[in-house]
Parts: sequence; C-alpha cells; structure tokens
Amino acid sequence: MTQEDLSRVSIVLDHPKNLVNIAGVVRVMMNFGLRDLRLVNPDEFDEWRIGGIAHRSQPVTERTQIFDTLEEAVADSTFVVGTSARGRTAGHNFVRPREVAETIRARAGDGPVSLVFGREDRGLTNEALDSCHAVAIIPTSPDFSSLNLAQACLVMAYEVFLAVDGGAEELPKGRRATRAPTQEELELTYSAIENGLHSIDFYKAREPAAVMRTLRNVVARANPDLRESKLLRAIGFEMRNHVNRMTKTDET
Repeated sequence: MTQEDLSRVSIVLDHPKNLVNIAGVVRVMMNFGLRDLRLVNPDEFDEWRIGGIAHRSQPVTERTQIFDTLEEAVADSTFVVGTSARGRTAGHNFVRPREVAETIRARAGDGPVSLVFGREDRGLTNEALDSCHAVAIIPTSPDFSSLNLAQACLVMAYEVFLAVDGGAEELPKGRRATRAPTQEELELTYSAIENGLHSIDFYKAREPAAVMRTLRNVVARANPDLRESKLLRAIGFEMRNHVNRMTKTDET
C-alpha cells in the first residue's frame, strides 16, 4: 500500500450531529492524506461553513457523499472497521487501532476500506457494528473513556497513516547540525574535560577513571554531532584556562 492507496480508505460518519465535529474530522483527514468522506444522514452539512473552520478543506468537502443508510455508505467496501468507546456485550471482533491499521493497509490493496464512526452522543448501534468486520477500541482512562468524534478519527487516521509509510519522513535537524565526530575527535573532547575537572580539583574524593567512564557513557547516549562535541571540549578548555588565569592573578 502506498500513500496513493489512502484514497481507498473512506471515513464514514453515521448520523453526525454537529457541523463543528464534521469540520474537525475533515481537518484530520487533510492532515493524514484521506480524502473520501461519507456522511449518513447528517443533521447538517454546509461545505462553506466547514471551510471556515477547516481551512483549505475543499479536496475533502467537494467530494463528500451523503447517504441515507450506513449499508449504502459501505456497500462497496471490502473491509469495514467500526469504532467504539468500550466493549459491548454483543460479540464482535474487537481490536486495537495499531493492530487493525496493519490489516487496513493490507486490505486496501484489494479494494475500498471504510472506517466508521457513530453519532457523538451514543456511538454506533449494535446493528451498525454488525456490519463491521472488526471494531476498534481506543484505550483511554476508565474514568473518562469517551472521545470526541474528531479525536477518535485522529487516532485511527494517524495509525493508518503510519502503517502506510512508517513515518518515513525524516525528522528535522537543528539548523547548525554537523556530521558525527570521529573517535579521535571524541578523545580530544574527553581529554579536555578530564583536564578541566583536574584543574578545579573535582577528583578530590572521586576516582578520575570512574568519573570519566560515566561521562563517556553519558556522551555516548547523547550521540552528539561534531559541533556539540567541540562545545564540550571548549568547556573543558575554559575550566582549565580560567583556573590558570586566576592563579596568575593571585601570584601578582
């Protein structure tokens, strides 16, 4: 499944009440590359007003379809995933979002897939859930388990998006990020820090080798780039230089 195949994933809102919630779902869809929104008997739908809440949402709202029944909305789907805030007494195939996202990724290669969300005040009925191949339950605090419609959609859309590309986009780096230091350059840094600590009598009650071993572990976990390792080296140099300057002042 590629990002283009996200076009095979539909978001279906069954009897949504609030236009603001629909707009929140539209915003989520734009964030995660989903474009197929299907509404089953919404209380209201105004493309212009939704655009005022979820800016630049026309790629979703212009193609939004409205159906009379849930059966019609998912009729072309080869895999239907419902959502629920909790397990029901009726038997269903309950899954977690991350688990079912992998199934959605695979099944979307075969045909359309639908993610179905119920009405804000009561969720999906058992009859609606009967139309679903699986029912996703988002883990939340037992003291407050109900999620806002857009929040629930956000979790599901995020997991599907990650399943599609694995979060492949590289994370941003600092504007001044540099290459990794060589071991020789790191040894210069460790030497400067060790000498700087000597100059301020840091080892009076400590074993120098043990201190430096701990510092090496800390630096290794931090994985500094060359600029950062040079900054640590400069701190060591400056400690020693400062003590030398103070010593010369005292001698005069």
